[in-house]
Amino acid sequence: IKDFKRLVRQNFKMLLLTVPGERVMEPNFGVGLKAFLFELNDATFSQRVENRIRKQTSLYLPLVEIDDIFFDTSGMDSNAMNIIIKYSLPKIGATDLLQFTI
Repeated sequence: IKDFKRLVRQNFKMLLLTVPGERVMEPNFGVGLKAFLFELNDATFSQRVENRIRKQTSLYLPLVEIDDIFFDTSGMDSNAMNIIIKYSLPKIGATDLLQFTI
């Protein structure tokens, strides 16, 4: 990948999808979004996911500033989760949007 914005986007996706313990020599790396599918979707569910995303991003991708995280479950079955993350790269003045359906 030769474009810096695309490189950050790919690294961000890997951070979100990697399960903690999966990466060699980095046992704490990763959000592990798929693991959240098996947790109880109670009143604190979205806050727990958001906190994990923000904590991991600040630790492993400090150049990424998360502007907002949206959870959309409208029109979906109970076994899926749609996450939209709006983020920016202040050093280069770029913004981007990541959308996952898991």
